[in-house]
Amino acid sequence: MVARRPKAAWIPDRQEIIWIDCNPQAGREMCDVHPFLVLSPRAFNDRTSLVIGLPMTTADYNADNPFAVAVGATRESGVDKTSYVLCHQPKSFDWRVRGADPHPAGRLSDALFAEVRALLDQIIQLGDAAG
Repeated sequence: MVARRPKAAWIPDRQEIIWIDCNPQAGREMCDVHPFLVLSPRAFNDRTSLVIGLPMTTADYNADNPFAVAVGATRESGVDKTSYVLCHQPKSFDWRVRGADPHPAGRLSDALFAEVRALLDQIIQLGDAAG
């Protein structure tokens, strides 16, 4: 009998989509379990147990939201819906305590991730050295 090596522990990585529980929430913040686009790198996520990213939703009203990036179709309750990354709601969560899991969508494409980063930069202007 061959001994199996233990499966490597999963750690979220930048550009990955994960499931995360956003509760508790307040005001207009997202609640319950939602997809979440990871912005922070794996090393940070592992060391701190935090993950920095952007929530995702399929709420139709985001079609007109200038801060949302449409990233593809998903099927919900037998209906095709557009999935949006909400660039105006960056958050950090303790992914271990909240029981985060990989999302079946996997990773956002390089092109869509670049679009999300560009819109986020327009909002928080970290790329502007003149500040």
